[in-house]
Amino acid sequence: MSGLVNASVTVAVVAIVIVRQFRARAIDTDRRWWLLPVILAVVALRHPGILDAHHRTESAVLLAVEVLIGLATGAGWAWTTRVWTASDGVVWTKSTKASAIVWLVGIALRVGVFALGAAFGVHQDSSALMLGLAGTLLVRAGILAWRAQSLGSASDPAPAYGDDMRSAWKERV
Repeated sequence: MSGLVNASVTVAVVAIVIVRQFRARAIDTDRRWWLLPVILAVVALRHPGILDAHHRTESAVLLAVEVLIGLATGAGWAWTTRVWTASDGVVWTKSTKASAIVWLVGIALRVGVFALGAAFGVHQDSSALMLGLAGTLLVRAGILAWRAQSLGSASDPAPAYGDDMRSAWKERV
């Protein structure tokens, strides 16, 4: 796939994810929560230009930093998401304002990595961004599935970092 197609897929996935994260959503811990991140990672890794041929070491370091930022963003996003069990036993999630801050910090760090690479003349492919996004989604989904399973049948929301819980209400769906 070309870089433009990879970038378009990444932007589309990010837009869908960001829009959906601030609405209360039921989650199913039995479904294949890992499938979308694995597909994104496979698409990213299929592209031969993920590492710069002229700057392999620097490119690999930037790729590793991108993936680490993605993993940290996913963990931060998952831990700032409100999780609760409704009276019917369905587990719900909704991101908080702190989740938005996690996203903004993650985006700023990614821009910084890209700028650093550009300053050193390292070509950075959109596949690196897609691989970082796959890591973000995989860690977030895994932590949320774990948090949802650990709730049991309690109807009180599990605390989310940065969430004062005064406005903990369930949106109509």
